[in-house]
Amino acid sequence: MRIIYNALTAMEYLEMHKLVNFYPYEYNDVRLALEKDIINIKIYSKDKLVGIGRVVGDGRIVFFLKDIIVHPEFQNKGVGTLLVINLLNQIKKIGCDHAYIGLMSTSGTENFYERFGFIKRPNGTFGSGMVMFVEK
Repeated sequence: MRIIYNALTAMEYLEMHKLVNFYPYEYNDVRLALEKDIINIKIYSKDKLVGIGRVVGDGRIVFFLKDIIVHPEFQNKGVGTLLVINLLNQIKKIGCDHAYIGLMSTSGTENFYERFGFIKRPNGTFGSGMVMFVEK
């Protein structure tokens, strides 16, 4: 496996989104969004793109894992773990003490993220994670 940081292209992002039936954003919107990433990563097996991930946030206190996508042919083969471990290691290098790392997992993947120390919400301390989408 070959890991490349901060070189994810809009086309690669859109191709991976399509493979897992994520929302198909417009090319220019993706291009502009990727320019603002704190970190992004892509993983290749030989010459095949098998995983991507992004970190968005303020670069010091707040970080969100976004678009953690593994090619369907490579799921359950360690690619997702490699993505998350590498992204978390990069965040630890730049984040301050007690920095917040959040994510919104797709249904059924919560246990995967718990292995890295993420906490399910709601619980006794934290309320539900929430989301809203802009519709124009």
